[in-house]
This record gives sequence, C-alpha cells and structure tokens, in this order.
Amino acid sequence: MEIFFSTLSQMAFLFTLIIIGFILAKLNKVPDTTSTVLAKLENNVFIPALVLGTFMKSFTVETMKSSGTLLLFSAVLTLVMAVIAVFVARICHKDSFVRNIYTYGLSFSNFGFMGNAVVMALFPDVFVEYLIFTLPLWILIYLWGVPVLLIPSESGSKSGILSRLRAFLNPMFICMLIGMILGLTGLGAKLPAWTASVVTTAGDCMSPIAMLLTGITVSKISLRKTFTNLSIYTVSLIRLIVFPVAFILIAKLLPLSQTTYICAVCSLAMPLGLNTIVIPSAYGKDPSTASGMAVVSHILSCITIPLVFMLI
Repeated sequence: MEIFFSTLSQMAFLFTLIIIGFILAKLNKVPDTTSTVLAKLENNVFIPALVLGTFMKSFTVETMKSSGTLLLFSAVLTLVMAVIAVFVARICHKDSFVRNIYTYGLSFSNFGFMGNAVVMALFPDVFVEYLIFTLPLWILIYLWGVPVLLIPSESGSKSGILSRLRAFLNPMFICMLIGMILGLTGLGAKLPAWTASVVTTAGDCMSPIAMLLTGITVSKISLRKTFTNLSIYTVSLIRLIVFPVAFILIAKLLPLSQTTYICAVCSLAMPLGLNTIVIPSAYGKDPSTASGMAVVSHILSCITIPLVFMLI
C-alpha cells in the first residue's frame, strides 16, 4: 500500500494546483489572456529548461550504450499505440477535430507534464532512462501529432513533409539536442554555477505551471456538459485502465528489463496529454474539448495511477 499512498500524494499535489488555477480564473483574479501566456511560457521556457537540464547532466556515452533496447522497444510501442488510437478515436466521435484530439490523447499520454513529475517523485533512479524512453514519443509528436492532429492545415490541405520537419524547430527539441551535446561532451558539467541554477529553476516550474494552466482552461468550459459527455469517459478509461493493464498482462510474456517495464507502464498510465490544451491555446485553437478530457482523466487518474502502480 506504500506505493499507492505515495502516488496518491503526488497526484493530490498536482490536482490541488489545478483547483487553484480553476478558482483564480473563476474569481477573475487573473487576466483573460493568462492561459495563452502560460501556454507559451510552458512551450518556450519551462519544458525546454527541464529537458536541457536533465540531458546535459545525465545524457552520457555510458547511458546511450545501454539504451539501445530501451529505444527500440519504445519505438515499437509508440507505433502500435498510434495505430490503436486512430482506430478507437474513429469509433468514439464523428467530428474530425474532436477525433483528432481523441487520437492524440490516446496516442500520447501526459508522459511529459505529469509523467516527469510522477517518475521524478516515485522512480528517481530511472528518470534519465524514462526521458530516453520517451524520445520516440516526442519524435512522433512532432512528425505527426502536432502538425497533423493539433494544428491541422486550413482549407483541407495536407501538411507536407517539410512542414512536419519544421515542427522540430521548436525550443523543446532544440534544447534536447543541445542537452545531448553538452551531456555527451561533458561540457554541461563545466558550465558556470549560475547557468545551471537558471536552467534547474526554470525546469522546476514546468509541472506547477502546467497544472495551473489546466485549471484556468477548465474554468472556461461547461462542467455540466463535460461530466455528461460519455465519449470523454470512454477515452479516459481506455487511456487510464485498458492500455496500462493490457500492457502489464502482455509484458509477462516479454523478456523486458525492470527499467524498460517501469518506463513503459509510467508512460501508458498517465492521463490524457496536456499538449491538447497547451498547443491549441498557443495557436489560437479552441481547447474546450481537450480541457474536458483533461479534467475528467486527471480526476480519474488520482485513483487509477496508484492502482496501476500497485499492480506492478
């Protein structure tokens, strides 16, 4: 039961920040543009800082030598989940934009915002491996998830390969590459102390700001409509229970290391991804459907994540 209560405590911490953001917005204590500003800060400062700080400290030659199997398994799992997500989303909703949001949420859990926070709190010894495990997820996000699902082309035109590759020219991916170089060359350890402090402090802001952003965004939607939307519950339960439990059962037949197993379960057990809120908000898209998914899946995850971790 210790892992249950440890996970529940972390979930309560994150969900409390969501409630704070919700209350602040409902009481008009923050400007109407707050969600857009926070979304851009997350995308341009806090997430890149967290990735940069982690990789420049821990991404070493020794780590890469031992991560080949981890990356291969993650790539296979990522592609399998994407195919399943497309199929399930088509069944759950007819509207193309909502279907894209569902597809994204089922393909990519909140493995970044909440996943990083949960793994850092409960499995700190495998945090670097977890970040490496999520590399194929990030690659598919910027090749397919963001340009195709979250920022669809106007007038029905399809985005070409060049426009998808341009999606990699974002602060998070650039900082990931810089962090890799600094880590592999050892230059990261030689940076001035104040530089490392700036990166670390900015990275620490990622999780709390993401939770506040979720609360502020949720405050703008109809909770009655959200809590009576059966398709949101369906997608949330598939994401939170069906996917991780199915993997736990199948993993018994696979020769996986404990690290690979933990990384996979952590990435699968997280609620629906907050990128469906953060990115559309930053680009002026309507995040109401994604916000409804976020509030339902995050409420349910306060129980499902501790239960899943008890199973492993």
